[in-house]
Amino acid sequence: MTSSSTLAVHAEGLVKTFGAMRAVDGVDLIVPAGTVYGVLGPNGAGKTTTINMLATLLRPDGGSARIFGHDVVRDAQIVRQLIGVTGQFASVDETLSATENLVIFARLLGLSRSAARAKSDDLLERFGLTEAARRPLKKFSGGMRRRLDLAASLIAQPPLIFLDEPTTGLDPRTRGQMWDTIRELVASGSTVLLTTQYLDEADQLADRIAVIDRGRVVAEGTSDELKASVGKSSLHLRLADAGDSGLALEAIDRVLGVRGTRSPEAARLSAPMTHPDRVADLLIALREQSIDVVEMSVQKPTLDEVFLTITGHDTADQNTSDTSDEKEPVTA
Repeated sequence: MTSSSTLAVHAEGLVKTFGAMRAVDGVDLIVPAGTVYGVLGPNGAGKTTTINMLATLLRPDGGSARIFGHDVVRDAQIVRQLIGVTGQFASVDETLSATENLVIFARLLGLSRSAARAKSDDLLERFGLTEAARRPLKKFSGGMRRRLDLAASLIAQPPLIFLDEPTTGLDPRTRGQMWDTIRELVASGSTVLLTTQYLDEADQLADRIAVIDRGRVVAEGTSDELKASVGKSSLHLRLADAGDSGLALEAIDRVLGVRGTRSPEAARLSAPMTHPDRVADLLIALREQSIDVVEMSVQKPTLDEVFLTITGHDTADQNTSDTSDEKEPVTA
């Protein structure tokens, strides 16, 4: 069992309500130091609300949380010295250059003018922004802004970094660069708590994953453990015509008795292999509907299938009335 001295985060029964809405409903999290811990769920699931409580930005209505052994309510000032937070929206000033933004943050954290400039130069080089250091931020791409925002959160070199959906809206190449940066942070001794709605991101980065849905942790474990919980393998199909994917998903539901998922490429479908003996029946059913399958394979389950099996819906199918991650007030 992990001792409390090696835990970056230890939350028990966290609760937060906004009026009649229970945005976070008894969340437990245990994050060992020196790891990447993923909190996976759709928009509105309560991920950002949970982060804001752990980061002392919101006071819990119930439960407790400790950061490296320090209570987030009683020891809020100490906790704030131990963490860095990168939120969903950049906290930089678009009218200033990258250098000016970082120097201001460093000065606010108590660094001297020369130390602030040195730290700024170091971070800009580390995040590949040196050539754009004097450029106004309004001319930065989305990926460059996200990298600068992450750089700003590292000025004080905190042992725990909260990354709240750090790659939202980024192109695949920039997402990959951010993933490399996150790995480097952990390799250098930091702990990262990462919230994301991208299943592949959690799969690639996280040592352990908490699946959160409607304010509750509904599953927790390593990626392999979560995948094993829904079956040992999954069926993957690629259709000749993406327009047939809806009918094919209906056939999967009817014949295999499970819900299939559709990848961003609509012609690719997957489903848990809970009844391997029925796959032949599925192929016959698809042929009878004139649905051409051009590729079929059996692989380990994906996190998409894990989430669908555990929650009954995919990460894009959250109840739109629950907007706790988007409209919650933030108070110190």
